[in-house]
Amino acid sequence: MPRLSDTMTEGTVATWLKKVGDTIKEGDILAEIETDKATMEFESFNSGTLLHIGIEAGKTAPVDSLLAIIGKEGEDISALLSGASPSPKTEEKTTEAPKENKVASVDIPAGVKVITMPRLSDTMTTGTVATWLKKVGDAVKEGDMLAEIETDKATMEFESFNAGTLLYIGIQEGESAPVDSVLAIIGPAGTDITGIAENYSKGGEAKAEVKTEATTSAAPIQTSQEISNSDNSRIFASPLARQIAKDKGINLAQVKGSGENGRIVKSDVENFTASSSVAPTQPATSQPEVAAAATVKPFVPAGEMYSETIPNSTMRKVIAKRLSESIFTAPHFYLTIEVAMDEAMKSRATINTVPDTKVSFNDMVIKACAMALKKHPKVNSQWADDAITIHHHVNIGVAVAVEDGLVVPVLKFADQMSLSQIGNNVKDVAGRAKVKKLQPAEMEGSTFTVSNLGMFGITEFTSIINQPNSAILSVGAIVEKPVVRNGQIVVGNTMKVTLACDHRTVDGATGAQFLQTLRTYLENPVTMLA
Repeated sequence: MPRLSDTMTEGTVATWLKKVGDTIKEGDILAEIETDKATMEFESFNSGTLLHIGIEAGKTAPVDSLLAIIGKEGEDISALLSGASPSPKTEEKTTEAPKENKVASVDIPAGVKVITMPRLSDTMTTGTVATWLKKVGDAVKEGDMLAEIETDKATMEFESFNAGTLLYIGIQEGESAPVDSVLAIIGPAGTDITGIAENYSKGGEAKAEVKTEATTSAAPIQTSQEISNSDNSRIFASPLARQIAKDKGINLAQVKGSGENGRIVKSDVENFTASSSVAPTQPATSQPEVAAAATVKPFVPAGEMYSETIPNSTMRKVIAKRLSESIFTAPHFYLTIEVAMDEAMKSRATINTVPDTKVSFNDMVIKACAMALKKHPKVNSQWADDAITIHHHVNIGVAVAVEDGLVVPVLKFADQMSLSQIGNNVKDVAGRAKVKKLQPAEMEGSTFTVSNLGMFGITEFTSIINQPNSAILSVGAIVEKPVVRNGQIVVGNTMKVTLACDHRTVDGATGAQFLQTLRTYLENPVTMLA
């Protein structure tokens, strides 16, 4: 495992671009390796045949761990493998069988591959199968997309690195499992895989229901997402499509699926338009009948008690874990000021007259925060038990609401951006965040966070600090109201902002001085253009 940055201590193999047995030329790209800062292509400095892969895709290992062995085709490398101990991967004794095919007590038939839940981000510990794109019995080619997997940060497509028939699915749609759990088994059609998944041993626990499913691998798996139609035929829909249909009150029996085998997917529900309104389940009572009934006895509402249990998504679990750690670990205190926004409104209107320029009030807040942080770097800090780190670069996280919760894409070096550059970048990352197309690296490295609920009409609120930041700014709506200016009551536009501070790193006076500087920039926007 190479050291690809000065701070790198371990790396994750994001993708192998070569497989065992491939011919390698000097300069060929072997793999994509994710470091603490970026995902980089790693090229070979040697020629030969790829004889061994020591770190599978999705696995993390320390720098200098055995990554791969290149040599002459057919060369005996058993001595190298038995003597290689930089990483805990040494149980592999042959090059023919990848490590994911080691089970406790069952020999794996030739050509059968056990696929495990991959690690798709540096913080991922569990994954949720959002959608299976193949079903048991389907032919799978190398490079085919097997499933969509939801991590703590995004939903990503997962492709197969093997060819064969999908013999077994170990994690159903909507279910979560730890990294390295048995995800699927691929091999020659008709292969008996009884006992393989139950006895699989690689850090993850095998699922209890393996035997019954593995022995009937030719039949498609029925998941909880199958719904009965009025004619007793099944309706196949993805979990997300089903949830959206529930929220919108759409009958899935009326929706035509565009997915594989007529499966209903998210876009089908979102684009659905009913040809005619559904008749109410109970006939409307005419006004005279209601009046007559009221004279007989008082109206007593009646109905069915109904509750719904929705499994927590991976994102929801991570949000709960991290915010709980923040509120219970960092001693929060809050400072609120009211900012006059009249000049900001005039300046924004003028700026937006420039062709191809669109600046929001939130963009102005981000710019003002970035400039204020340069003057008050103690707010731009991070707590550790042995020392406080004060950042002199400004990376501002922008809280974005998405379907399952909240993500925080990061604007790197925001203090060096113009207002229009901030506006373009925020629009880009927010748009990709809503469709879960952000890369993990785009959500890392923030030094300060801005959360804005003003567009929802919220005038004032407090936020929980986004660790390891020391502060987060909560931005409310601009309100038109009577204000006192020069001893006169006039109509003004004001906005409340609240700074949540970690008292371990930021004192009250420090936070107050930051807010005073922030107010100066927002009330005099021309100072941000200098």
